[in-house]
Amino acid sequence: MKLADPEIAPAPIVMRTTGWRDYGLVDSGGGRKLERYGPYRVVRPEPQCLWAPRLSQGEWDAADAVFDPADEDEAGRWRFKAQPKDTWPLAWREIRFKGRFTAFRHLAFFPEQAANWEWLDGAVRAGPGKVLNLFGYTGVASLVMAAAGAQVTHVDASKKAIGWARENAELSGLADRPIRWICEDARRYVQREVRRGAQYDGIVLDPPKYGRGPGGEVWRLFEDLPGLLADCVQLLSPDASFLLLNGYAERISGLSLAGLTAEAMAGRGGRIDWGELALMEEVRNPSQAARGVGLSFFARWSREP
Repeated sequence: MKLADPEIAPAPIVMRTTGWRDYGLVDSGGGRKLERYGPYRVVRPEPQCLWAPRLSQGEWDAADAVFDPADEDEAGRWRFKAQPKDTWPLAWREIRFKGRFTAFRHLAFFPEQAANWEWLDGAVRAGPGKVLNLFGYTGVASLVMAAAGAQVTHVDASKKAIGWARENAELSGLADRPIRWICEDARRYVQREVRRGAQYDGIVLDPPKYGRGPGGEVWRLFEDLPGLLADCVQLLSPDASFLLLNGYAERISGLSLAGLTAEAMAGRGGRIDWGELALMEEVRNPSQAARGVGLSFFARWSREP
């Protein structure tokens, strides 16, 4: 039976990630972030940090690693005080994974996604089933959902990322869980699943602004996302409980993602919440206002309003 179109929430939500044992936003300002990743303090560029840092220059200079960007597409190089380990252990709750200094300024996971991990954990525990995670990268979200009881299909175009995700599953003691690791272009995989008549109870999409598949396929967010999302909706089972879409492009917004999701989900009822993910600084002085850095936008459809 066809339901009403989804309701788009009238106001945005800011999903704030605060620090935990293995990660924290120590300070920010002057177009940079000072963060801690396990044993390392790291400085990375962040143009949105327009304000002045609160900590002394000495604290920033003491960082173990600094990323110097080469262009606007996140490429560049790291400078180290001493030779760091190639990998080191990190954890979020019971999920364990490895940190790495990659060539694209990040450290093999995105800490602001912890707010989404928490939401996904609750969504899966409320009704575990089959979940598809597209652009799954190093697998933290997949492991969160597997630990909560889901059967997960994890898709990423990078063979290296799939290998890292498998390592993280071993570290987390989840290698025996029902997780399928698929190295393939997301669009091709979804199109094939549509032809097969496959169905999922939840879908997660975290596409990059630009990327290439293992066969040289080119991904451009603004051109390719509408078609991919429409195909994904065909994969949702009649009793599917959620679809979560995340986006990092500067020219996108949570409201635009919500509008696109509402169009794709027409006639399925439910509700679409939308907004942004933010990292919150660790507050040392209670008299200072808590500062946050908005880093990505999201829209999420839930069957139950």
